[in-house]
Amino acid sequence: MKVKGEMSEEKPSTNQESNLHDGKSTAIIAYIPIFGIIIALVKNKEEKCPFTSFHIRQVFGIYCTGFLIMMLAFIPKLGMIIHFLGVIFVVLLWVLGLISAVNGEMKKVFILGAFFQKWFKEIK
Repeated sequence: MKVKGEMSEEKPSTNQESNLHDGKSTAIIAYIPIFGIIIALVKNKEEKCPFTSFHIRQVFGIYCTGFLIMMLAFIPKLGMIIHFLGVIFVVLLWVLGLISAVNGEMKKVFILGAFFQKWFKEIK
């Protein structure tokens, strides 16, 4: 008998736990530089997982941001300063995204995460 206001914990079924674990593993793989996102995209294409798709969009946005910041390094003097600060920012985003994936959370990365989800919504 349930008492009003009492919270009941429902444990996911074994199949749901397995799917979350597989999706979590693939999401973590996506954060491995260069080949990780390719592996995650291929693996997620076989079995769609919203959790994995979320993190693939996040990491793809982080990598695109890193590429754009790398291009700023070619601007004399000011570009080098912006590049240095930008690299620190991109590494911070990458670490926050990875921690979110490891913890099984769909937490958007600082500042740009909502834009990444919107811009790369075709990645499913």
